[in-house]
Amino acid sequence: MIKELEKAIGYTFRDISLLENALTHSSYANERWHNSLRSNERLEFLGDSILGMIVADHLYRHFPDRPEGELTRMRADMVCEQSLAVVAARLNLGSHLMLGHGEEQGGGRSRNSILADAVESVIAACYLDGGYGAALNFVNSFVLSDIPVVRYHNTDYKTALQEKVQQKKNQALSYRLIGSEGPDHDKRFLVEVLLNGTVVGRGTGTSKKRAEQDAARCAMEELFGIE
Repeated sequence: MIKELEKAIGYTFRDISLLENALTHSSYANERWHNSLRSNERLEFLGDSILGMIVADHLYRHFPDRPEGELTRMRADMVCEQSLAVVAARLNLGSHLMLGHGEEQGGGRSRNSILADAVESVIAACYLDGGYGAALNFVNSFVLSDIPVVRYHNTDYKTALQEKVQQKKNQALSYRLIGSEGPDHDKRFLVEVLLNGTVVGRGTGTSKKRAEQDAARCAMEELFGIE
C-alpha cells in the first residue's frame, strides 16, 4: 500500500522507514510504544521550515513586482492548513496514516490539521532521504502548482487585522491564551484577541499560532464584516 503512495508522490524512498515515520500520528505512537518521539511530529517541525523556505524562494523569484507584505500573504495562503489538506486529498494521504484507536474513531483521517501535518512530514522525509531536490520536486508538484496570483489574503488573518486597525492611530492589538482542552495528542488551544484592551474575537486551534489566526479571523468578521 505504501508503494501506491510512493507512486502518487513520484518519489521512491531508499529508506522507506522515513516515509512510514511521516505517516505515524502521535496517537498511534503513544498507543503502541508510549513514545511520542516515534511519531511524525519532529518531521513536521522540519518540513514546515523546508516548505516555507521553498515557497518563499519561489515567490521572491517569480513575483519581482510584489511587495513584501503581499508575498507574505501569498505564502501564508499556500502553506496554510486548508491548502495542505487539499494536497493530502490529492495524494489520498489520509488512507495511509497510522492513527491510534481514538483518533481513528474520531475521524482523524479526514481532519485537516492531521492531514496538513502529514504533508509537512512527508516533505521532511523526502528531504532527509533524497536531499533538497527531492523536497523541491514534491513542493513544485503539489504546492506550487496552483499559485494564487490575485487573491484576498484570507488566510493570514493576523496580518490582515493588523493592517486594518493601523489605519487609525494609537491602536494596540494583543493576543491572550485563555486555556486549552483535549488530550495531549489532540489538544485545542483557546485564544482571545484584544483591541485596545477589549476582546474583539476568540479562536481555537491545534496550536497557539492557529488559534491566534482563528481569533483574528473572528475579529475581522466582527469589526469589519470580512469573512
